[in-house]
Amino acid sequence: MDDRTAAFLNRMNQAAQGTFWDFLGARLESFAPDHVVVALDVQPHHLNLIGILHGGVYATLLDSAMGLAAMAAKPDESLVTTNLNIHYLSPVRLGTIKVTGKILHSSRKMITTEGRVHNSDGELCAFGTGTFRVISRNTDG
Repeated sequence: MDDRTAAFLNRMNQAAQGTFWDFLGARLESFAPDHVVVALDVQPHHLNLIGILHGGVYATLLDSAMGLAAMAAKPDESLVTTNLNIHYLSPVRLGTIKVTGKILHSSRKMITTEGRVHNSDGELCAFGTGTFRVISRNTDG
């Protein structure tokens, strides 16, 4: 891992403390300029009233993984989600899920990404796309 990537990961880990990401219990498993993997050990408090993973948890993890992929592509920029589209395919109950995020297209001001959620058996449970807008340049380093 190069110094720039290490600094970015350190900045993200510090920023996550005390946030919804931290509360959810998600963790960044791998991070590269073209591919991000996020994991979550699904617990009973992540489930909806019928005992499956709440759609909002899927949405959060997909948005986060795709957003991290976008941030990896433009580490000196600030980005916000402008569009999030999710397809739910298979329910998750408990166990570990992995969410991948990768870049599909990038321009000066917009980044389009793809995300996939797999259960511990490798089954595709959901996928989505996200678009992120570059809103400002980080000037502190």
